[in-house]
This record gives sequence, C-alpha cells and structure tokens, in this order.
Amino acid sequence: MIKLYHLNKSRSLRIMWLLEEIGQPYELCAYHRDSETFLAPDALREIHPLGKAPMLEIDGHLITESAAIVEVLCQRFAPHMLPDASDEAASLAHLQLMHFAEGSAMTPLLLGIYTSRLGEAAAPLHPRIQSETQSHFAYMESLIRPSGHFVLDQLSAVDVMMLFPAQAAIHRLGLAAAFPKLAAFVASIEAREAFQKAALRDEG
Repeated sequence: MIKLYHLNKSRSLRIMWLLEEIGQPYELCAYHRDSETFLAPDALREIHPLGKAPMLEIDGHLITESAAIVEVLCQRFAPHMLPDASDEAASLAHLQLMHFAEGSAMTPLLLGIYTSRLGEAAAPLHPRIQSETQSHFAYMESLIRPSGHFVLDQLSAVDVMMLFPAQAAIHRLGLAAAFPKLAAFVASIEAREAFQKAALRDEG
C-alpha cells in the first residue's frame, strides 16, 4: 500500500491529485498547518528531518521531493504520462521542466511571499522579484502546446509539476489576462474529476 504524507494547502496536493488520476489506492496521512504561523506541524519531522510534505512511502522506501515522487509514480503506474525514450526532444523537455517547476519557477514566487512580510525594508527587492516572476510566467506561457499541455499532447508528469506555479500566477497574482494559455491550463486541470476529488480531500 502506498502512503502519502500530505500537508493541507501545500504542493503535496498535486501528488494526491496524481494518485487519484492514475487510480492508484493509497493511504492518506493528513497534516494541517498551524492556524497562526501557517507552518507545518513538528510531527512531520518525526517522519523526515526536514518536516516537509509531500512524502511518499512505497515498498518500504520513503521518497521526498515532488518531482522524484511524480517520476516514481509515473514510471510504475502511468508510463503513458512520460515521453517515449526514443523521442529525444520530448525527453529533454520533460527533464528540464520537471526541475524547472520546483527550481527556477518557484524561486521568485517564494521570494515574493517572504519579502512581502518585511514591509518597506524589502522595497529595493520588489522590482527584481517582479521582473523575474513575469519572465518565468511568460516562458511557461510560451511552452504550452496547442493541445493545452506541456511536452505531450495529453496529461503528463510535467503538467502535474507545472500546475502549482501556474495556479500561483492565476489565483495568487491574478495574471489570467496577461497569460491566457496558463489560465486555460489551470482551468482545464481544476475541472478534472480526479483533481476535484483531491481538492475535496485537501479541504477535509
């Protein structure tokens, strides 16, 4: 049995969504953020020293990092969500974007969140953060295929990873008008039955 250690209102929602999408049974171990600090509970550190979610337990192994978890799940249970190894261009795009989603794309977003708590002290950083945020979202917008997906013309592992920064652009920053392809991508994913099931479990 797969066990997912999940933190509400976090990036681990996409792992729960993926499990629902591929119809793979799992045990959900749900944790909730502190209502005042919005931080993860210390109980998660009893499972892994970093105390972060998502974490996936499978075949006696504990896997951390969203991209690694998505890769393992797709390799084992949903190879159709990965590019064919013979397609070098798609394979390279997949590799880069799996890292981009949690690396380059998240860096300016997190800086924006953290510096927003510093008030005027962070003012000198805002133009650079906004510039980087805009350039990253513009890059993402340019990568969406006519099918509405990244890399493949159906739901892929990269779509699972890219959803979180895309949602940040559309919901948190209100950039739907500036990035209509990203807005359509987010809307199409959020309309999927599997995503809605995961979202409901996240709220519970």
